[in-house]
Amino acid sequence: MNPADYDAWYDTPRGRWVGETEYALAAHLLAAQPGDSLLDVGCGTGWFSRRAAADGLVTTGLDPNAAWLDYARAHSSPALNWVEGDARALPFADASFDHVLSIAALCFVDDERQAVAEAVRVARRGFAIGWLNRSSLLYRDKGRHGGSGAYRGARWHTAREVRELFSGLPVRRLTLRSAIFQPSAACWARWLERGMPSVLPWGGLLLASGEKD
Repeated sequence: MNPADYDAWYDTPRGRWVGETEYALAAHLLAAQPGDSLLDVGCGTGWFSRRAAADGLVTTGLDPNAAWLDYARAHSSPALNWVEGDARALPFADASFDHVLSIAALCFVDDERQAVAEAVRVARRGFAIGWLNRSSLLYRDKGRHGGSGAYRGARWHTAREVRELFSGLPVRRLTLRSAIFQPSAACWARWLERGMPSVLPWGGLLLASGEKD
């Protein structure tokens, strides 16, 4: 998939609903304030980076794909910073950012444990990192047999596996929440989403958040 087609998906009714729902959960858990700095790890075309910047966060997007970063630069404000880099070896000093965000990106990275450790290392205050949830309807629809479409090659995790990725790291108040319980984005699915508590571990996005210890 090319970056233009990927980013255009967020302009579709389903894409816009999924993106906004996932971002709203992450933003609630991070509790960032305008002026705080944020690193978006695995930013791709920058949709979540741009969304965070719209909330007044000083945002940096990092991705290993130069072509996708070129797209992000061409479709964003000059105020956003874009860095080509590896999630397993972030090119930043310890505690460089108030917050670290990553949405369904580390599941495409070899050695997710190292990528998680790096995200925690560069966070000053907190983090919100999302994985694709193996205990979800989305997995049944898009994740089995190697995955399909944008999900091809992704690793899907259970809540227990996500918690294990943080074992031994300097974090506190580790919390798991989920979103996108019915991925169709139909009216009834949106109604269902509003009534489903995010503490239930069955949403398509499994989001781990916490504070730097």
